[in-house]
Amino acid sequence: MVLTVLDSYVEEDKVAALQSAYAAAVASGKRPPGLVRSELLRDARDPTHWRIQTWWESRQALDTMRSAGGTPAGVLMFRAAGAEPALTVFEVADDLPQAAAQVP
Repeated sequence: MVLTVLDSYVEEDKVAALQSAYAAAVASGKRPPGLVRSELLRDARDPTHWRIQTWWESRQALDTMRSAGGTPAGVLMFRAAGAEPALTVFEVADDLPQAAAQVP
C-alpha cells in the first residue's frame, strides 16, 4: 500500500473553495483504479494548514494514475483555493489491523 500526502496552507477566506472542490470530487463518484481511500484534513492547531491523504493499493496503481496525464485531482483542489501543495509519497511499511466490531 502507498499513501500520498498533499500539504498546503489555505487562506481562511479560500477554505470554502477547497472544501467545495473536495466535495465535488467525492460526489462525482469517479475514482481512479487502485484508489482505496482519501481524506481531507485540517490541522487542529492551525486552521490554514490543510492536507489531502490518499491511499493506493500499490505503487503501480499510483504510477498508472500519474502517467495518465493531466494534473492530479488533489492538486487541482488546492489550486482552486489559491494554494500550491507539496507532495510526499509514503510506502506503508506496517499497519495496525482494524479492530473487530464489538457486539453488545
